[in-house]
Amino acid sequence: MTSKHPERMKTSTIPSPKGESPSQLIDARIKELGDWRGRTLSQLRALIKQADPAVIEEVKWKKPTNPGGVPVWSHDGIICTGETYKNAVKLTFAKGAQLKDPKKLFNASLEGNSLRAIDFHEDDTVDEAAFKALIREAMELNTSKARAR
Repeated sequence: MTSKHPERMKTSTIPSPKGESPSQLIDARIKELGDWRGRTLSQLRALIKQADPAVIEEVKWKKPTNPGGVPVWSHDGIICTGETYKNAVKLTFAKGAQLKDPKKLFNASLEGNSLRAIDFHEDDTVDEAAFKALIREAMELNTSKARAR
């Protein structure tokens, strides 16, 4: 069986050395956080999956200072990454500068030519409809660029 997107099939099933899938690694990261950051990351992850049921979860950029790596959501390319810091959960959109963002969700990394990010803080409320629309727009941008190749 061949796939129109062989890279998606490959990246979605690569287990960790312990045999955990990327989704299981993200589950573990959320549980490990055990505070508002874990709850926020979990909520954002659920919204991403609702907005794009075909999204692929990956974990990339593992290194000694971040052995768990960074959660990544992709569909014909990276949609966004999810990093956690002491005071924020940051979702960075790989092609965020090309997205319309009519609800002005982007509030970080605004000066770059490509990336845009949203920093979520402890008491922030997520505009779920606007966030899902942004995820769909990012996915559609990736898909249109993939078709153009």
